[in-house]
Amino acid sequence: MSNLPFGFSGSDDDSDPDKGPGQGGQGDPFGLGAQGFDPAALGQMLTQFGQMLSGMGSSMGTGGSAGPVNYDVAKKLAVQQLGTVDPIPAGTGSAVADAAHLAELWLDGSTTLPAGATRTDAWTAADWLDNTLDTWKRLCDPVAEQISGMWVSGLPDEAREMAGPMLGMLGQMGGLAFGSQLGQALGQLSAEVLSSTDIGLPLGPTGVGALLPTAIAKFSEGLEQPDREVLVFLAAREAAYQRLYVHVPWLRQRLLATVEEYARGIRMDFSAIEEAAQGIDPSALTDPSKIQELLQQGAFEPQTTPEQKQALERLETMLALIEGWVETVVSDALGDRLPGAAALSETLRRRRATGGPAEQTFATLVGLELRPRKVREAAQLWRQLTEAAGMDGRDGVWAHPDLLPDPSDLDNPAAFVDSVVGGGTSTFNDPIAQLEETEAREREQGRGPSADPEQSGE
Repeated sequence: MSNLPFGFSGSDDDSDPDKGPGQGGQGDPFGLGAQGFDPAALGQMLTQFGQMLSGMGSSMGTGGSAGPVNYDVAKKLAVQQLGTVDPIPAGTGSAVADAAHLAELWLDGSTTLPAGATRTDAWTAADWLDNTLDTWKRLCDPVAEQISGMWVSGLPDEAREMAGPMLGMLGQMGGLAFGSQLGQALGQLSAEVLSSTDIGLPLGPTGVGALLPTAIAKFSEGLEQPDREVLVFLAAREAAYQRLYVHVPWLRQRLLATVEEYARGIRMDFSAIEEAAQGIDPSALTDPSKIQELLQQGAFEPQTTPEQKQALERLETMLALIEGWVETVVSDALGDRLPGAAALSETLRRRRATGGPAEQTFATLVGLELRPRKVREAAQLWRQLTEAAGMDGRDGVWAHPDLLPDPSDLDNPAAFVDSVVGGGTSTFNDPIAQLEETEAREREQGRGPSADPEQSGE
């Protein structure tokens, strides 16, 4: 199994529906199909799960919170991993506020989107954990709910009737499993992220920017740039993200919906769960490290499906477009003001390529790694679009999700620019008008949403 905290398999590790009992076939979860169902074996398995839950629950100091993910366990493990966290000195907090103010002034000339953050705070790693956990719940619950539901729905009818209320233990087991894995991931991530949007998602409260000075100081070690320039550069990136997420109201929900699309395509190898329950000494699970060892054996490893691959491609493309836009806007704002801005941008790219926080987090969440190639191509697309249509035209693309480039456009940005600019920029400067014209053409061709079903062949 991979070491991804949620145990996601590689993208080429597709499930095999033709596998037989005990081999993970979707028609025979838990190896308890109609011909192989053994009530005694089921009872033993559930008893073992119950013992595991008892040991895990007591070791975490929780009675087993309801829901697909045990966030009490997640936060407890993350805090334990952080250890003692020193408060932010007052002088450092003032420096963060000053850097954010300067960055906002410079960004005003490089984007039509106004300032989105009402303030920019200096956070400790513990502050980041407290302020982002609610968003992690929204991101993780769809995946965990789908997997937890499949554990129960995958049982044969006879097995479900026999298990009765004991099935609730499966849900608790899943909640503890996800909570443990998420806690390990967040504990590591909270000590590494540089800002509230460092992984590309709006994790913090709406309209509140944040920089993490302790992590920034570690990031600055070995760089040839002055610490103040590094701080202003990162403040500009944070401010650019905030402008985009605050003033493009559909963007946040679109990202969450794409995660949910991924969750609906999940398939599980149920035989691995059955195997994990056999030969386990429940007393060994009083140690959280033993829980992590169990999880790394592959018991909760979902298999990638074609539907998931499509959802991941959409999510990857959207995240690349966001990152590419931020990179372009920040470069325009700081290029002539901070001599090291280009070098800092390249440093962040290498950080992504070598498995930095963004890579680890998306692998943890949905098995996705945001490939630097996509980000580089997205930045090139936004650059060409700025040159062809101006700042207004570039930012106007965010007016509606249907106006955004698709994956093929990242491979051929010039064609996308030509398609939206055409022979002039009047329509492009009014993206809503462009969208209405596109819908009108589709209706005329019988492909639009209001076309006559009989005419469209439906």
